[in-house]
Amino acid sequence: MTNYNPDSWVIIKMTHKEETFYKVLGGWSGGYLNGTGWRLNSGIEEVTEDGSYYVFRGSSGSVYTCHKESYGLRMSTVDTWLSMKKLYPDQVELLDDQNWLERNWNE
Repeated sequence: MTNYNPDSWVIIKMTHKEETFYKVLGGWSGGYLNGTGWRLNSGIEEVTEDGSYYVFRGSSGSVYTCHKESYGLRMSTVDTWLSMKKLYPDQVELLDDQNWLERNWNE
């Protein structure tokens, strides 16, 4: 199991062949020696809460611990999102921030 703690994050709804997936797109701010980075999780299986954080467990076993106040596209993720939207305009959707514990992940 790999744990990630992104500096910023968003949830992307992906639709392919009438199947819907929800994924965390996480971004990390880099410094002078190591640039910015991003990761897309394998697909959200479970969401829990740990104080000021949402904890997303992915289908591959990865865990993304995301601060509730860090939701949104940043320099580390905006280009990735724009590329996805350009390549798959009808298959990806950036979701608005919400209480992710109350989200119906099966819709």
